[in-house]
Amino acid sequence: MSLLILASASAVRASLLRQAGLDFHVRDSRVDEDAVKKSFADSTDDGDTDALALRLAEEKALAVSRAEPGALVIGADQIMSCETRRFDKPRDMVEARANLLFLRGRTHTLHSAVVLALDGEVVWGHSACADLAMRDFSDTFLDWYLKTLGEKVKTSVGCYQLEGPGIQLFERIEGDYFTILGLPLLPLLAELRDRGAALS
Repeated sequence: MSLLILASASAVRASLLRQAGLDFHVRDSRVDEDAVKKSFADSTDDGDTDALALRLAEEKALAVSRAEPGALVIGADQIMSCETRRFDKPRDMVEARANLLFLRGRTHTLHSAVVLALDGEVVWGHSACADLAMRDFSDTFLDWYLKTLGEKVKTSVGCYQLEGPGIQLFERIEGDYFTILGLPLLPLLAELRDRGAALS
């Protein structure tokens, strides 16, 4: 089997791959995500946002692949959009509160992409979306939520983890669980099996 590398510092993605039974190494790509985003169209059209998520995943995979000949490198990224806005992880608690107030009572979309690179070339890619409808929660709930999570709200683009109190933000979720976590895992595992990088 080829050496498998995850080009990401994401603890969640590493945990998903580990729990799936894969043997891999982790290497942070150190890609300047802001520069890639600035070079991309400002449109929040779903097609454009999917393409941006794929571009970011590709850049991460390629950055590591060029330095690791012969290794199969996994790159992944996720973009969140709502109406005319794209979101990044909040810089502080004030921004987290503002983002949650904007998302309250609205449906937002998570665009997740994963690619494989080998010897400096992208050899496979996949993107998927999930739609999440936040309920019209009270200000009292929001205060409780931010106090309960504290600094953890800054670790995800939507200020939530579904496996914790974040699930209380929602009234409806449509999409694959792994896509929501930022790694479309089932298509990735299928491709790894096809390539002999996972047991079939």
